Amino acid sequence: MTTTGKRLALGGVSGVISLAVIACLGVGWYWSVEPPVPTVRTMIAETAGPGERQDVVGYATTSALIYLTRQLLDKPGGYLTNDLTPPGVLLDDMPSWEYGVLVQVRDMSRDMRKDLARSQSTSAEDPDLAKSEPQFHFDNNSYWFPSTENEYRSGLKFLERYRHRLSTDSSSSAQFYARADNLRNWLSDVETRLGSLSQRLSASIGKDQINVDLAGDDAARRSSDAPENMRVKTPWLQIDNVFYEARGSAFAIIALMRAIEVDFHDVLVKKGALVSVQQIVRELEETQQPVYSPMILNGTGFGIVANHSLVMANYISRANAAIIDLRELLSRG
Repeated sequence: MTTTGKRLALGGVSGVISLAVIACLGVGWYWSVEPPVPTVRTMIAETAGPGERQDVVGYATTSALIYLTRQLLDKPGGYLTNDLTPPGVLLDDMPSWEYGVLVQVRDMSRDMRKDLARSQSTSAEDPDLAKSEPQFHFDNNSYWFPSTENEYRSGLKFLERYRHRLSTDSSSSAQFYARADNLRNWLSDVETRLGSLSQRLSASIGKDQINVDLAGDDAARRSSDAPENMRVKTPWLQIDNVFYEARGSAFAIIALMRAIEVDFHDVLVKKGALVSVQQIVRELEETQQPVYSPMILNGTGFGIVANHSLVMANYISRANAAIIDLRELLSRG
């Protein structure tokens, strides 16, 4: 081959590689676009089964859980956390977002199994929810034998069977109990999750912290010694993952809160807590604002460079404080 021919061949190869890289970047960007926060009407319309009564108590919450699971599996690019090929393997923001959503799916599916679908602690658990909940706790990063997607779709199938029975079975074999104590139990899980996220987000700048693990109880003990003063800092390479995990969790909580406002409407009105739920949703909606920066910046607290994690921590903390107030309202007679 002549020198000119070699140059043309190399030019053709480099051109193909350049096009492949550009296409990969384009697809990766498209797959990284987060879905918009849905309304209850949207969640029901996109998941409702034939012949199902949509006004049954529990239908909205179950539909929200089904919708969130489908978003994990069927959004553009599908489930990306366990991808082994480009561009999915090169992405980390969307897998972090997926994990945030997944944590809320796991918590709600567990609460439905142990509380929301049972009248008392001694009553039998729903058979479909008992099969559905463990599937969502399968390893979130398994590519094959079995794949994560197959396990989650199996859980989704049982969840849809429960909702179908809930909305069509006149024999009352499936139930959903919209009681204040059941709602408080789920809110306790949300409070714990948001508290952890707020702490990890705030630790983007690093801070010295007094150990308060045993505060408030003179007789309390721990299994091993811990320092009285600690340095808390989220590693620089992990903070953007925490940021997008928080966005995913907030996305899922908003969807579930909107559904709960429907199913628990009478309880919330009686307790004077309806506006509290609406305020929590309002606070969390701020976490879903577009991120215009090409990367998550985390400067010092009052430095020149913005700190996106501290802004996110502010919204998360405000929502968490509102949830604490809501649980207090629900505990009153």
